[in-house]
Amino acid sequence: MRLTVSAHDDTRKLIVLAVDDELAGLDELSHGLQNNPHIHRVFQASDASDALRLFSHDDPELAARRASGLPTVDAVFADIDMPGLSGMEMSRVIAAMNPSPVLVFVTGHAEEAVNAFDLGAVDYVLKPFQQDRLDRSVARVREKLATVAGPPAGQGGAEPVKNDDEVIPVELAGTTKLIPRSSVRWVEAQGDYARLFTTEGSHLVRIPLAQLEERWEKAGFVRIHRSFLVALPLITEMRMGQGGYQVVIGNEEKVLPVSRRHTRALKDRIVGSGRGG
Repeated sequence: MRLTVSAHDDTRKLIVLAVDDELAGLDELSHGLQNNPHIHRVFQASDASDALRLFSHDDPELAARRASGLPTVDAVFADIDMPGLSGMEMSRVIAAMNPSPVLVFVTGHAEEAVNAFDLGAVDYVLKPFQQDRLDRSVARVREKLATVAGPPAGQGGAEPVKNDDEVIPVELAGTTKLIPRSSVRWVEAQGDYARLFTTEGSHLVRIPLAQLEERWEKAGFVRIHRSFLVALPLITEMRMGQGGYQVVIGNEEKVLPVSRRHTRALKDRIVGSGRGG
């Protein structure tokens, strides 16, 4: 383990851990993180076991963070495909820590994106990456930290706290695109998959509708039918149709069926949100 690489000498900025079993990949990742003006220190680990040892390391700055109730590092930027303990297995351990650092995956394997976001990762960077792409990841880490604990120490609340908007990875012609949950208007079940309908079109993802219902309930999504999940604030009308109740979504007059099983709960949610219909 290469314990640390000094970056910008400013303790108000982030301390991060870079993990990659390939030396060239570790150097590139660490160099990119050092180049970001919001990074204070970059620790390096060449495998998952070394990375986990950092969380009990006696480095004075890390020990002080733990003593004050902060995570040992602000964020972990990790590869996935590593010998022994994989990056995904390592991240499950890290995600279970309290408090836990923010997770970012930096990898050449796009197929693990769904699992990564299930662990609460804020970003999924595909290799090879450019500096601006890594900088966007650092920005997401800072936004996440601002959401859960206010702005980084010493910044005196200068940056507004932003809402935690989950993103869903979608495969498009070999490229992983991140779809913000806030852009999703409704979701339709298609077997073991779900189709996300946004203002820009639709995207098929391999996530069961029941799983999205559980994850997005607190974000205002409501199940109206065995095949449909809808963003409650976008329902503009609930009416009786030919085969039962229906809802109208937004201004585009999209009409979706409401099953008898979900009618009462939906009415209660609409009334509870302060809207009649």
